Amino acid sequence: MIKTLLIIEDEKLLGYELSRHYKQLGWEVVLAITLKEARELLISKKIDPLLILSDMNLPDGNALDFMESMNKYVGSTEWLFLTGFGNIPDSVRALRLGAYDFLEKPCDLDRLDLVITSASRSAAMSRRVIEQSLQGHRRYLVDAFMGHSEKAQEVRKLLTKLTKVSFSALIIGGETGTGKGLIARILHYSGSRTTQPMIEVNCAALPRELLESELFGHEAGAFTGAIGRHRGLLEQADGGTLFMDEIGEMPLDLQAKLLKVIEDHKVRRLGSEKEITVDVQIIAASNRDLENMAQAGAFRADLYHRLNVFRVNLPPLRDAVEDLEELVPLFVAEYNAKAGQNVKQISPEVWQKLKNHDWSGNVRELRNVIERCVLFADGSEFPTEWLQLGKLTENATTDNLHIHLPLDGSMALDDMDKFIIQTALDRADNNLTSAARALGTTRETLRYRLRKYGLG
Repeated sequence: MIKTLLIIEDEKLLGYELSRHYKQLGWEVVLAITLKEARELLISKKIDPLLILSDMNLPDGNALDFMESMNKYVGSTEWLFLTGFGNIPDSVRALRLGAYDFLEKPCDLDRLDLVITSASRSAAMSRRVIEQSLQGHRRYLVDAFMGHSEKAQEVRKLLTKLTKVSFSALIIGGETGTGKGLIARILHYSGSRTTQPMIEVNCAALPRELLESELFGHEAGAFTGAIGRHRGLLEQADGGTLFMDEIGEMPLDLQAKLLKVIEDHKVRRLGSEKEITVDVQIIAASNRDLENMAQAGAFRADLYHRLNVFRVNLPPLRDAVEDLEELVPLFVAEYNAKAGQNVKQISPEVWQKLKNHDWSGNVRELRNVIERCVLFADGSEFPTEWLQLGKLTENATTDNLHIHLPLDGSMALDDMDKFIIQTALDRADNNLTSAARALGTTRETLRYRLRKYGLG
């Protein structure tokens, strides 16, 4: 990558010496001796410097005034200032305007090299973040939620409105596999916070103590094993979005702490007495009915009402079967590209089987089915034999001590997993602890899989 350095220096000898030095270090150097010339380079010639190294006082004005007027043109550029008449007000103003550093002349060249290197890393990192945000913005437009059914169109219409407003919290509801994560990314990357971080956490995948530490952060020594300071996800998402998937699995005491953060806009790390101000947009998702849970006392009613500023309900695929006509070719093309396949023809028999299936796993299940069929296809014809859309009990059996699963390709891996979990629950009389022990896993992992397969 070519790194451009703009030097603004009216002392010609110093300017030429700096220019020669940094060209030798691999920089593309542009030298200006006045602010007017620098303005011409930035606005008319549209150079895009990674760094600007400027004298403070130029013949035609003050460089801080120039920086303030140019920031909208060079927002991802770091500024460094050199001055022979350093004073505290100038240095304070420079840092307030976002300058990387403020150095007095004569500046040791070795020290300047270190500052230049550090500033270039900072500028490069900022540009990477912006580019990643722009890529996310392009990928997660509202139209990324596919489907021409009436329900899919209603969802897109609501998303279009939501991306144009600034909201503090929102709930996404829908069965497992309907695309709640996709909706959260669309709302972030197509909204006003697109250049800020989006942080994701699955509340069902972490035990209580780890979830608390991950969300709120901790200081060194806050608990056994807390070796150093850790910035929590709420801090990391400051200015951006925190997507909390499966929030219905969050313990009630942590719900109270989360509510306080949302209300006060402040978070306190575990083991700390200091509160840190945060500005976070919360997007919560659950495949459970949070309103019914709140009424039953299984979810905090005050948190539910605070999160429920807006609500997006995603339809199950079985209620929008016509969307298969758009989704199936899309997924076939995606996995053709990934696997180097050339599947093009989908027979009427395949379409009929796809439309007759109940799709309990929704779009996630559909994606898995299409991936399997494309990977195992021998030519351009979409293979019927790898659809594997039969019922579980037609392919798997049990006896008192064993579970018998077919290995002839007639049963999908997810279906095997689901059958094993259901069998373990039946044998444990639906006792989660006993079933988890029999399966050699934790209650949290088992509960997550119950939600994933709709067994809860």
